[in-house]
Amino acid sequence: MDRQRKRADSLDQNDSALELDSSPLSSCEHSSSLQQTHPTIMSADYEPVCSEEKNLDVDFVTRAKNNESIPLKDLCSDKVLGLYFSDGKRRVDYVLTYHIQKSGSTRRQSSKFGDNSFIRRLRRSLSKRSSRAPLQPKEDPEVAAQQHQTDYHEDDQRFKRDEFEENLQKTGLELEKDEGSTIPGVGFLKIHAPWNVLCREAEFMKLKMPTKKVYEVKQGSSVVEKIRMFIHKVTAPLHPKVDTSQSQCQKPLSHPFSREKQHLFDLSDKNKFFDSKTRSSIVYEVLKRTKCIKPKYPLGLTSLLANGVYTSAYPLHDGDIEGVSAEPNDRKLLYEQWASYSVFYKYQPIGLIRKYFGEKIGLYFAWLGVYTQMLIPAAIIGVIVFLYGCATVDDNIPSMEICDPRNNITMCPLCDQACSYWKLVTACGTAQASHLFDNAATVFFSVFMALWAVLFMEHWKRRQMRLNYVWDLTGFGEEEEGEHKDHNRAEYEFRVMQKKVKLEHSDLMDEKVKLTCTDRLPAYLTTVVMMGFMIIVTFVIVFGVILYRISIRAALHMSSHPVVRYNIRATVKTTAAIINLIIIIILDEIYGAIARWLTRLEVPKTDKSFEERLIFKTFILKFVNAFTPIVYLAFFRGRLVGRPGNYLYVVGSYRMEECAHAGCLMELCIQLCITMLGKQLIQNNLFEIGLPKLKKMLRRRKSEMVSIQEPVPHKTLKRYEKDQLLGPFVGLNPEYMEMIIQFGMVTLFVASFPLAPLFALLNNIIEIRLDAKKFVTELRRPIAAKAKDIGIWYNLLRGLSKVAVIVNAFVIAFTSDFIPRLVYQYMYSPDGTLHGFVNHTLSYFNVTDFDPGTEPLQPMHLGYKVSVCRYKDYRDPPWSSTKYELSKEFWAILAARLAFVIVFQNVVMLMSDFVDWLIPDIPKDISLQIHKEKILMVELFMKEEQGKRFAARDNQDNCTVPLSANQRPPQPRSRPVSQANCS
Repeated sequence: MDRQRKRADSLDQNDSALELDSSPLSSCEHSSSLQQTHPTIMSADYEPVCSEEKNLDVDFVTRAKNNESIPLKDLCSDKVLGLYFSDGKRRVDYVLTYHIQKSGSTRRQSSKFGDNSFIRRLRRSLSKRSSRAPLQPKEDPEVAAQQHQTDYHEDDQRFKRDEFEENLQKTGLELEKDEGSTIPGVGFLKIHAPWNVLCREAEFMKLKMPTKKVYEVKQGSSVVEKIRMFIHKVTAPLHPKVDTSQSQCQKPLSHPFSREKQHLFDLSDKNKFFDSKTRSSIVYEVLKRTKCIKPKYPLGLTSLLANGVYTSAYPLHDGDIEGVSAEPNDRKLLYEQWASYSVFYKYQPIGLIRKYFGEKIGLYFAWLGVYTQMLIPAAIIGVIVFLYGCATVDDNIPSMEICDPRNNITMCPLCDQACSYWKLVTACGTAQASHLFDNAATVFFSVFMALWAVLFMEHWKRRQMRLNYVWDLTGFGEEEEGEHKDHNRAEYEFRVMQKKVKLEHSDLMDEKVKLTCTDRLPAYLTTVVMMGFMIIVTFVIVFGVILYRISIRAALHMSSHPVVRYNIRATVKTTAAIINLIIIIILDEIYGAIARWLTRLEVPKTDKSFEERLIFKTFILKFVNAFTPIVYLAFFRGRLVGRPGNYLYVVGSYRMEECAHAGCLMELCIQLCITMLGKQLIQNNLFEIGLPKLKKMLRRRKSEMVSIQEPVPHKTLKRYEKDQLLGPFVGLNPEYMEMIIQFGMVTLFVASFPLAPLFALLNNIIEIRLDAKKFVTELRRPIAAKAKDIGIWYNLLRGLSKVAVIVNAFVIAFTSDFIPRLVYQYMYSPDGTLHGFVNHTLSYFNVTDFDPGTEPLQPMHLGYKVSVCRYKDYRDPPWSSTKYELSKEFWAILAARLAFVIVFQNVVMLMSDFVDWLIPDIPKDISLQIHKEKILMVELFMKEEQGKRFAARDNQDNCTVPLSANQRPPQPRSRPVSQANCS
């Protein structure tokens, strides 16, 4: 009891101290005097918020209600914008938010130690009620216990915040709280890093900063560089209007910052030496290192955010982007020159993106820009191939034979009983449409796209090296990455701490405890089982769509409406493709959540390991989800059918579906087209436009509902309050994953859909501006992260480009009729043309050989009795001794198909490797400039050392006093005066 009473007294003192600290003060001086009087208030911990700043919002509302004009200088002041502390001098480098119990501007105290006025009113009401009515039953003990538990939880969170903030101040950071914000229930902790902390952390992080030494960048004299410079001059109107502080012909030498070598750097304006991006990243590093050690387990910032001690953490945007209060800043410039649809035809300001968001985000948009530029020639060639197919469709002999009604070819039924015999001429439209994508130019386009993928990868590597040189990332390697690897994830440290506790109880404590593969074995087994299960689920769903196509085809054939019967093929293809699209979109969201859950189970040690594992799982699941229906149409449909009289059945009486006479390439094209357009329009663009705006509207609506009794115009929100209403930054993985899947659509099955690069190009032009608007206006500013490449995504791109060669070889050989046409033309055609090719691909079937119960219910549907029908396959006729067996033409065509796959794959791979070897990864001028930088840096340090030697020699000469001829020599035991002065 004594211990509980002491704890209650201490909590009561803390609550009273917090009440004093959060109460409105008349002035800043009055606040400081209060802090000196009451030592429990964190006088050395937080800077007080002046009443002048606190009353700005009230003054704004009062004048707005009275319809008075508000001076523009009040709107544009930094105090209103919230970019600085209350003194208007120290910049807010980072913000932490936390939940507070508030009613208006007064803090609601814990009910346990409570609000005295509330207790007095409650006692007064109870006394009045007891005088008039019988005593009411007491409060429900469960409700009281829940309230007590809630209050204890809030106090525990406040204690953790106090300790964490005290540890932050020990690192030198300066803090200021704002619990009287216009957003009810949210408190803000503003963090400022002073100059000495910035210098210390910059040296610790080995940040490269520009020195005073500036050298001239000489342009290369090779033909390639001259062409590049010529293109740069021609496309000058397409470059954004962004002012650069340094000329392109000059570049400052950069060196890791050191406090001992501050004279090397231009420190004339210390406020601008470290920009806002660098300042926030420095503060973030300090926050990651700081721990809250009083609880049972040490808690870092990530754990505090996960436990609700803090609700969010973010750096501030530079300012507003529109309106009269928007002052010139990098964010506004990005909004005008990058995030606007009116500049869709211009290049991206990659340098400004890197300056504002950091190297990692800058590299993503640079890669997206290079990918979009490289899609232009691919789209042009794809359109030419498509137009070639349109121009030659009337001259295509196989299509002409199918469309000729004089051939009078009767085909076997497409399903049992419900389907009847049909004329081949009814497939005329499908045959002509298939020629648009299945023609001689398709093979050329497949070879071109394979080489295009290699050229794209090489072009990006060279562009990446150029950016590394311009952004001073050439030395960013293992040493710098090792510094960032030292920060373990909070979940990993928590699991290690749990393991330490277990080992301490079992007396098996080692010097260094870490999680081993044995500890993670259950998580690994769960990952394997769950991913296998999800892949099986994808296969089952695709099989369900196959059953849908089979059943709906039979149902439509039984319809009595002639219009429905005439459009059976188009209806089945389109509806099945739309169903596949909806399933893909839904499963994408589910698989993304499952992949993140599985990665958390594995407890990776670092953020980089977590990200790579998450990317790998997400890519496998989403790739299988997106491409399983396409792979089925390309390689399996129509090949697992059987033949009339001996069909293959699944799930009882469902007969496997066949391809149209012109092949499955047209259906593959429809599936690719609907999937690409649907994912781009619905999943990518609509979700990226609609969901962020909807979430932002809900957050703003929630804030308005809470403060409905005290409405505050939106203009009174400070910068950190406006950023609180924005969406959190969740990383670049969704953006990369979206583009990787699109890259697979463009390269893997481009032989069946030459217009895929055009659709991807149009989507990316919009995608760049959508992502730009989202980053600038809809999301909080992310932490600037350094990176010299795009990481694991490059390996995925390279793997897809290699797989694309094999896939396109099989599509051309087995899905299209390119190889059968060549074999017929050069082996079986009597005149060396394609005349008679359609008849050559059709086999005969005697209708008396149908299995009982599978023959058509309406055999006279065509008006005459059918004795022999045709079907697409290479089999012997019924009058042969080996009837319905595979013919020798089948084996000849199969051998030709396999030979084409081997030749195509090896030739294209050889050409790709030759192009890869021919183009160097590092541009020659960049390698020369990097070498020149190293020489200039050595010369700079040599001059510095020589300067130190001369200074030391001069100092030594000044300390030596010359003796005159008549002067007595100094005594050996005496100390010379000059030497004493020098010491």
